[in-house]
Amino acid sequence: MTTASTNDVLRAVRIGLRMSQDDLAKALRRAGEELGEPNEASKRLVQRWESGTSRAPRPVYARALEHVTGRPVESLGFTLPVPQARVHSDSSGGHDMDHSPDGVQAATATQPPPMDMNYSGIWLSRYEFFSSSRDETFEGKHYVVLLQHGPRLTGQSLPGASSNPDSPLSLDLTIDRNVVTGSWIEQTAADGYYQGARYHGAIQLLVEPTGRRMAGKWVGFGKDFDVNTGPWELRLIDTSTSKATLQKYSGTPE
Repeated sequence: MTTASTNDVLRAVRIGLRMSQDDLAKALRRAGEELGEPNEASKRLVQRWESGTSRAPRPVYARALEHVTGRPVESLGFTLPVPQARVHSDSSGGHDMDHSPDGVQAATATQPPPMDMNYSGIWLSRYEFFSSSRDETFEGKHYVVLLQHGPRLTGQSLPGASSNPDSPLSLDLTIDRNVVTGSWIEQTAADGYYQGARYHGAIQLLVEPTGRRMAGKWVGFGKDFDVNTGPWELRLIDTSTSKATLQKYSGTPE
């Protein structure tokens, strides 16, 4: 008899792919190599997922599962920190967690993520802001290196890696389950439109289950001391922080 904790969804997907538990483990290891994120998936791990002994995959396995199955990890029957969640625009200027209609097993929102979840790597930062003097909305992009120390994330844009030349960005963030909160500072170029002005403010983002995307809002003061806000997104580009990787992304984001 199937128990309530058994992950029958993952088992059904695996059987639909005509894979044994060992086949799925091998496919996950191959996916890890293809994604540049080697993992140690084993038949025993797949058994633990399907039996419900392990109720949520680590991000590296979540990404491999999506690669192998072609399905978002929240539709594979796991109990995630946020049930069936995808960050999406709510069409009202904010971002919400999108709930899947697949009837996936729900999770308790208080469940913390795995302790070994790590967000260190190269991220593409993108935000939008409205320029009142130009009456137009603009986008700012930076390649940012994030380093994690416990629940704290510190970020710094790479040299020359911004859509506006000589416009370094710094982030000081704290992560609590799937919510990232903190502050940002951007120093504009002395010879640019904002003539070396220093802007700073607060930021809050929601993290998707795979750990590859954060999306939310920034808030900050404008030059006339008005409070401005806009969308902000971080997307994981590379989990490496080696010297060669940092050099690779020290250029204008596409």
